[in-house]
Amino acid sequence: MKKSLVVAVAALLLPAALAGQTHLPGTHDQVLGTDAAACLPGGAGHAALVRVTGFKDRQGRLRLQYYSDNPKTFLDSGAFIRRQEVPLTASGDMVLCISVPTPGAYAFVVLHDRDEDGRLSIWSDGVGFSNNPRLALAKPKVGPMLTNVGTGVAPITIVMNYRRGLSVGPIKR
Repeated sequence: MKKSLVVAVAALLLPAALAGQTHLPGTHDQVLGTDAAACLPGGAGHAALVRVTGFKDRQGRLRLQYYSDNPKTFLDSGAFIRRQEVPLTASGDMVLCISVPTPGAYAFVVLHDRDEDGRLSIWSDGVGFSNNPRLALAKPKVGPMLTNVGTGVAPITIVMNYRRGLSVGPIKR
């Protein structure tokens, strides 16, 4: 194969390889999601690097999505701006990168879809929100969850919450 053809093939395949997952320089964190390259140094645009912690178990899938600051559409079906969905890793925290269209305030939501039915089941699934507000069994308000994403990459940590009797909260270890 000619050298120029090899370089051309590599140039075509590299973005596809980076789209699924990559590692942050200097860490062992595997960054998941189709926007992974946006969180690397020198990545273009605006993105959130979301670390999710406190899983009940490792079954199912993890969904990350975000909403605008509009309280009328927060958590409405189909009202999210962007979504990433990945299988759960075998252990540890999960780190996902998700790009945002413009700098601004967004509410980030994660769903641990344990039964992989694509919907929140209050009986089995886990949820988490940016800024980790205290949760009740009612729909939360968007205000406490809004997180500013500026130019570059905004780090966010979200702790998972699961139903425990008549309340919802993080798993106690």
